Amino acid sequence: MVLSAISRWLVNPRKNPLAAVHQRVISKRLRNYGLRYDDLYDPYYDLDIKEALSRLPREVVDARNQRLKRALDLSMKHEYLSEEMQVKKEREEREALGALPLYQRTIP
Repeated sequence: MVLSAISRWLVNPRKNPLAAVHQRVISKRLRNYGLRYDDLYDPYYDLDIKEALSRLPREVVDARNQRLKRALDLSMKHEYLSEEMQVKKEREEREALGALPLYQRTIP
């Protein structure tokens, strides 16, 4: 019981500052391949992830699959996505999903 609570605390970035730092470092490394941190969740491992992916719009799932394919290709070639492409792809995905830039958002 106590061990379970400690292990949950260790990996929760909201409660453990070291886990938050680890998540930021991993996210930065994933951006080199054009991935997001959420792309690491495996739908075959966790049924909740599979259900969540099935509820997402088709465009979001397709964009995720495209990012995974591109990352596999770059990894096989031992290359990183160029800095311009990292920023460009992220902006294109946000625009395609209808997300506004942070400074244009308003609180209702």
